[in-house]
Amino acid sequence: MATLCKPAVSVPEYVITMEETLDLARSRHADHPQLALALRLIGNTGVTRRHIVQPIEETLKHPGFEQRNERYEAEAKARVPAVVDEALGYAGLRPADIDMIVYVSCTGFMMPSLTAWLINTMGFPGHTRQIPIAQLGCAAGGAAVNRAHDFCTAYPDANVLIVACEFCSLCYQPTDLGVGSLLSNGLFGDAVAAAVVRGRGGTGIALERNSAYLVPDTEDWIAYSVRATGFHFLLDKRVPGTMEPLAPALRELAGDHGWDAGDLDFYIIHAGGPRILDDLSHFLEVPPESFRFSRSTLTEYGNIASAVVLDAVRRLFDEGGLPEGARGIMAGFGPGITAEMCLGRWTTAEPEHPRELAGARRIVGYAPRHPAPARTGAA
Repeated sequence: MATLCKPAVSVPEYVITMEETLDLARSRHADHPQLALALRLIGNTGVTRRHIVQPIEETLKHPGFEQRNERYEAEAKARVPAVVDEALGYAGLRPADIDMIVYVSCTGFMMPSLTAWLINTMGFPGHTRQIPIAQLGCAAGGAAVNRAHDFCTAYPDANVLIVACEFCSLCYQPTDLGVGSLLSNGLFGDAVAAAVVRGRGGTGIALERNSAYLVPDTEDWIAYSVRATGFHFLLDKRVPGTMEPLAPALRELAGDHGWDAGDLDFYIIHAGGPRILDDLSHFLEVPPESFRFSRSTLTEYGNIASAVVLDAVRRLFDEGGLPEGARGIMAGFGPGITAEMCLGRWTTAEPEHPRELAGARRIVGYAPRHPAPARTGAA
């Protein structure tokens, strides 16, 4: 059974606190007619600090979309490999043992994807499948886990590497003055995360079932307007209320598996904001403490987009894990409005010993090549 192993997470060295964020909003938008509302909304996020890839003085500048994207690529190449190495170590694997890389990011663009660069520079096999996901936003962390689960279900000997790389600060737009934009300026943070889903062996969350759900007629509630200056984040004021229609989808997924979504042992939920967690606590009828991993991510890092669910899983590991067989649910929410959800149980199975030679490992999903039979008789 496919198992999500311990994720590795890294945040940049530059930090901006809540107090600094509020002071910047006051100084830069003193005449904004809805400044008081924006300050209140930012203060209510519960985010105490965020990490960003460059000093705040540089972040507040806008040198143009081209330079922003160049910075995204440079930072990704500088920061992702160490996180990948750490995640492979947690899973007890080497690059040669990986059959597919799922790379998720919505804050920069590269073609070919960073997956190609990783394969060329870190020793992943040339036959490694590549799945870059760019347009699911914060839901992409859950989607990456689900696509890895699907692949390992099809190929039980496979191992999948997931990488989430989000530099939200590089999407700052100084001319966007809507309340939703001001709120996002105080909510989002930067992070890189990686994790391995092992087809066999490993300690972590053994994945059992996954599903997705799209809330009808909400595709413009979370969106990018792509302009000459880059990605402009659009956030509808109705987004915080989407847990009311999404909670039944979580209940249905659990119910189809014979579980009660309100009576599980762990909850890994995308922390888009405090109301999401508060509403799920209400609609699923579970204690607020059930979402402590997600809330800690939000408090200490802000909304780190697709990396949230992986960081919340890391925190579960760091707390000491769970008893064998403990049941739980994971969910990422993002544009669409889309939910990517999965169920799993905690397992402490010992990992298999990596093979001594990469060439000794079967290439997952490829039929062996047999020589054509010798021809006999006359032509």
